[in-house]
Amino acid sequence: MSTPPRSSVPSLPPPPPLDIPAIPDAVPKVEPRSAKGNPAFYEVFGKRYFVAPSAVGYVERGVASWYGPGFHAGRTATGEPYDMYGMTAAHKTLPLPAYVQVTNLRNGRRVVVRVNDRGPFKDGRIIDLSHTAASRLDMLRDGTAFVEVRALTPGQNSTGEPVASAAPLPATALFVQAGAFSTQANATRLLGELRARGFDQSFVREDQVNGKQIFRVRVGPIPTVPQFDKAVAQLKALGMTDARLAAD
Repeated sequence: MSTPPRSSVPSLPPPPPLDIPAIPDAVPKVEPRSAKGNPAFYEVFGKRYFVAPSAVGYVERGVASWYGPGFHAGRTATGEPYDMYGMTAAHKTLPLPAYVQVTNLRNGRRVVVRVNDRGPFKDGRIIDLSHTAASRLDMLRDGTAFVEVRALTPGQNSTGEPVASAAPLPATALFVQAGAFSTQANATRLLGELRARGFDQSFVREDQVNGKQIFRVRVGPIPTVPQFDKAVAQLKALGMTDARLAAD
């Protein structure tokens, strides 16, 4: 099944609300699965995406982007009109609709949004936010931000209090993870390959997960999204297709 990427709308959006910071978070509630936007899979630009059966337990860290004026009033994947001043978002694989808490990992700001659209279809991006959500996370100027996205269930944010424990991270606490191994020898082998390829800021971090040792091979710290994009592209070109954002 092929789903074309969203198209822009030529008309100008209305002026913004007077107090965007006062626009409330979306409130998770029980909703039926949308009749539109939830195929078993779909394809965009030759890549196939499989829609998850449930959002429960979903959490991911990566790069967020936002979309605004050119798409205002256009149709979202659920068939609803896109409101750039609403608290909504687009995601490639979460079932629609879904509710997620998005935390800016640089400043600790959090928002809760309702996912009702598909995208973003740029490599390295995990969620596309509305203008208002991006404004409240203080990412409009840069256009992107390092974020944590965590699925919510109805009732988790009914009091308006944040539910995830993600805290503001120092500027040097973000890395690209090139691989994770159960044996130190495999991690050391990958580390040697990375350094031979010019990744001088690479290292092995040892962790305990469920009582087992895990050896994570990381590159960084990575201070900006453009540097993250470059590092991920280089690693994927070397065959490390699971390269992703990692944070301490």
